[in-house]
Amino acid sequence: MDFVMKQALGGATKDMEKMLGGDEEKDPDAAKKEEERQEALRQEEEERKAKYAKMEAEREIMRQGIRDKYGIKKKEEKEAEAQATLEANAEGSLTRPKKAIPPGCRDEEEEEEEEGSILDTVIKYLPGPLQDMFKK
Repeated sequence: MDFVMKQALGGATKDMEKMLGGDEEKDPDAAKKEEERQEALRQEEEERKAKYAKMEAEREIMRQGIRDKYGIKKKEEKEAEAQATLEANAEGSLTRPKKAIPPGCRDEEEEEEEEGSILDTVIKYLPGPLQDMFKK
């Protein structure tokens, strides 16, 4: 039967054995070749990134030349200017955000009130007889 099979396939039995799960040939340098291939891919990727970084730098120089020529500002510069304008306009406004007051700039009465406890503040607003009860 083997003879008939070999004659019919014409010497392709080695390939058939591989396809059916026979012993595969082991390449002794396979690991080394794979490592070299990975290193080559890494190197190509680095070269590609460097190339595109250089191209982008050249484009940015060209863009900046156009901006300078026509007086166009970058988006970040426009946003910063708009923010500064809003702050300048809000300086005298009643709805402007409150700024923190440094500790030495407050009135002395306010500082004394803050130094007292909350209980003292509550007692201060109670009627006279209740104040006497809590003070004892």
